[in-house]
Amino acid sequence: MGLRAYGLAVVTAAAALWMMSGTQREKPVLAATEPDAVSTLEADVAAHPADADKVRQLAQAYLDARQPGLAVVLVEGAAPQVKDDVRVQHVYARALVDEGRNGEALAVERGVVARCRPVAEGAPAAPGCDSVLLASAIRRQDILSELVTLGVQDSEAHPEASFVAYQNATREARVMVQ
Repeated sequence: MGLRAYGLAVVTAAAALWMMSGTQREKPVLAATEPDAVSTLEADVAAHPADADKVRQLAQAYLDARQPGLAVVLVEGAAPQVKDDVRVQHVYARALVDEGRNGEALAVERGVVARCRPVAEGAPAAPGCDSVLLASAIRRQDILSELVTLGVQDSEAHPEASFVAYQNATREARVMVQ
């Protein structure tokens, strides 16, 4: 009789736990940002797929939501004239970095710098290039170059080496004149 009582208690407890657990709901993929804002941007891109600025904004929203894979797929699937926009390429490079693809991101960022470098010389450059974009692209290119030199493809997987690369890329030299 004691063994049956213990068995019945175990089965009753298991059934009670099962009943209390209920169903689990999955977290939304874009919980970090306002889903309505992302939905609006997605609708805008769907309505105007050839608008590079809308694609760039949506890719940036995906990055802000920590979904770089969505940003990469968005840019890679965009129309050629959209993919060719320097601002879209700059956001794409950031998405590649967040995906752990530093070598590819470096190649993309070098392209952005090459196309925007005439801005520094006062010459006409690719549409969308300005001094802020050029400065940001040069800085990211320098950091990515150090990361690739150190053999780091995924910065999050190697935080110590990433810190060293960042320090090397942003090191300043000061000269004291007397």
